[in-house]
Amino acid sequence: MKVCVLISGSGSNLQALIDARDEKRIDIDIVSVISNRVDARGLERANKAGIPTSILDHQGFADRNEFDRALAVLISAGNPQLVILAGFMRIIGPGVLDPFNGRIINLHPSLLPQYRGTDTYQRALDAGDREHGASIHFVTGELDGGPVISQVRIPVLAGDNKHTLAARLAPMEHKLFVSTIKFFTQHNVESGDSEVFVDGSKLQQPLLLHDETLS
Repeated sequence: MKVCVLISGSGSNLQALIDARDEKRIDIDIVSVISNRVDARGLERANKAGIPTSILDHQGFADRNEFDRALAVLISAGNPQLVILAGFMRIIGPGVLDPFNGRIINLHPSLLPQYRGTDTYQRALDAGDREHGASIHFVTGELDGGPVISQVRIPVLAGDNKHTLAARLAPMEHKLFVSTIKFFTQHNVESGDSEVFVDGSKLQQPLLLHDETLS
């Protein structure tokens, strides 16, 4: 499967994909990595792995729509089957969503539909939640509101703060990322208006890491 990965920062989830690809655990061709930040460490990871990279600095555009149109052109150059937002810290609009409808996924650090947006770890702690986690969902025009494909859950421990909670979740996010994209290579995964379909059947609930489907 040909994939394009969008990043803004360290690229740790990108590295998890690169490692899984190189170790033949997942059958993907990472055709391009695109960053909106010139200093994103993920660019170094991609270059080291021999993956073509592009930088599209959002500050160089008059508005969001102009940026989105340019981003869509860059993505299209690699003709990807799946576009993966891996820590891409930009809200994308119709200029990207329309040409790649149903082919863009994102990892969000909460158990969606809880805690859309930012600061999810602190919000979970403030609410007294007993567990937290991450979700992979299809990207739509609604912020973190697209159909949820898969999730991983971890307990909130006594004494946790947002930093310790994020640190414990990070390796599980990497595993969820790889397992979910591997699932895409093995099944026909499609997005409906608010639902996910796998091989033509409606997914009744998000796939969970360590289930037989995403083990």
